[in-house]
Amino acid sequence: MHWSFSSLGDSALLMEAQGELDVTNQAVLALTMALEANPPAWLRAVVPAIASLLTCFDPLSMSHNGVMEYLRKLQQVTALQPTYHERVVRIPVHYGGTDGPDLDAVSRLTDMTPTDLIALHCAEPYRVMMIGFAPGFPYIGPLPSDLNIPRRATPRSAVPPGSVALAAGMTGIYPSRLPGGWHVIGRTDLPLFNPETNPPATLRPGDRVQFVAVLPDLRRRHP
Repeated sequence: MHWSFSSLGDSALLMEAQGELDVTNQAVLALTMALEANPPAWLRAVVPAIASLLTCFDPLSMSHNGVMEYLRKLQQVTALQPTYHERVVRIPVHYGGTDGPDLDAVSRLTDMTPTDLIALHCAEPYRVMMIGFAPGFPYIGPLPSDLNIPRRATPRSAVPPGSVALAAGMTGIYPSRLPGGWHVIGRTDLPLFNPETNPPATLRPGDRVQFVAVLPDLRRRHP
């Protein structure tokens, strides 16, 4: 795995990893946990992404080079995999119909029946690799190769909140009404973001998400 560094303004440093996506993401999450467990006095914020880590610092207490050396040493002594106990969050999903308008199209793309596709999507817990794009939006994966499909050719101008979607080997959940180009296969009633709570996002990087199919006769009707 190779790491590169770049300065972002006078008080932030971006650390980017090159390598296999699942491995790099675990390394990023491990470094995030190490920084948060024993934060140095100059640390202001840590923002993990899928294969990068943004470190915000006090420029009056530490230089870019100082932060870079600290991160390099930390990376050498930190296990590539997070050592914390992973939280598993069960998310009920209404698949297909008006809640999942792309389910049939994705089934054709993946050469699976809708039932088999749903079963694979619910087969095991998948990792929250990062939160981004919009407040509370989780990038979850990596998914099995059979579910690796490209984005929609034409994005939607508005995707309903709670929509569960697939694209580029990952699955995501829209926390609010947003534009988006992922394939929507279902919908959950679980709220993902509330600015009045602490923390405001329901999911956090490193969580495991277990999707659970809601039986049709147990579905709640949406307005």
